[in-house]
Amino acid sequence: MTYQEKEISKNQLEKIIQTLDLDEGIRVENKFNMIFINKSAKRYCIDISTEGKEEFVYCHTTKEVLDFLSNKTDNVYKIFSY
Repeated sequence: MTYQEKEISKNQLEKIIQTLDLDEGIRVENKFNMIFINKSAKRYCIDISTEGKEEFVYCHTTKEVLDFLSNKTDNVYKIFSY
């Protein structure tokens, strides 16, 4: 198995979140933190890593994830799917 990631646009983010499989994830690279999004069978897990500290947030819908991200990201960030 090969690890692959690709950069995705902000326009693709909602679709990618909706279609995440259990073995896939999204990484958002911000100026001040990194955010990882994964999906379990029942909910999304968001891991915010800031200066070595981890914070976990759980959401049940794509809209909740997008709303959460809008409050935690600055205007310049990169998104990768893996």
